[in-house]
Amino acid sequence: MPMERVYFNLHTALLDWQFGPFPLLILAACIAAGVWYLRADWALATRGRKWKAQRTISFFAGLITVDLALQSPVATLTGSYFEAHVIQHLLLMIIAPALMSMGAPMTLILQTSNRRTKTTWLRIFHSKGFAVLSHPLVVWVLYYGVMLAFFLTPLIGFAMNHMWLMDLINLGFLFGATLFWWPMIGLDPIPRWGASYPLRMVNLLIGVPLESFLAIALLSSRQPIAPMYSLSSTHAGAGVLWVLSELLTVVAVIPIYFQWMASEDRKTAREDARLDAEATRPVPTEPYGAAGCARDLPAGWNDFRPSAS
Repeated sequence: MPMERVYFNLHTALLDWQFGPFPLLILAACIAAGVWYLRADWALATRGRKWKAQRTISFFAGLITVDLALQSPVATLTGSYFEAHVIQHLLLMIIAPALMSMGAPMTLILQTSNRRTKTTWLRIFHSKGFAVLSHPLVVWVLYYGVMLAFFLTPLIGFAMNHMWLMDLINLGFLFGATLFWWPMIGLDPIPRWGASYPLRMVNLLIGVPLESFLAIALLSSRQPIAPMYSLSSTHAGAGVLWVLSELLTVVAVIPIYFQWMASEDRKTAREDARLDAEATRPVPTEPYGAAGCARDLPAGWNDFRPSAS
């Protein structure tokens, strides 16, 4: 059934949370994921291994963002205001998956799970099905293609009049966005399709024209994007989409840049350690003290051998 119109005021903006089956299921899933993450973090600590606090903070911020998108007044206002729908979309497709990816959950799973669980996850990550699903072209379709199809066709109006479908689409958005942001900004190793840091930046910047095209198309529309939204709300939402999507894309480049610099620092440190190890490697003091050393002597060395006397 379509959602009843909700008018924007201080009460709805702060207190009109969703408590239906789907929002409560999302809340329970976020709590379960958070509990698992803390227990895994604690398991590493008991082994004397430190898990970075910024990863934990990032992962929990992502979980909170998911719940805000699907249970908070943002979700309530999506039934009446396209601006709220755009904000929900950005929370699910940019902010939440990016934050959770920086929490490195896959690394935490592999470091704390038992052998059977670890083997199962590795088998999934290295399977042909996952290789196809995580292929860059497939991910682009799931991220940008689905977004364009949703906003530029009557699908959005149909989904908003059938909230069970809208709930499934939102989960699909989150899933596709996770596949997109995981190799872009995440700290977990990616089987097969890992991209270099410059390519990650280029991949993000390529999406800017697509987001701009979508925003311009909505701003140029002479009719509401869906029956429950007004034309003015459609245009306002398009403006929000244009500004925030480009801003968040630029912001997303920052952690990629710092990850790139940290990677280069690690490479430099490893190379310095290798050179130091070579410099301190023992050198034979007697040229003929080991078998085969004579073959490595400079030409003419035999001419300067001391006599037996």
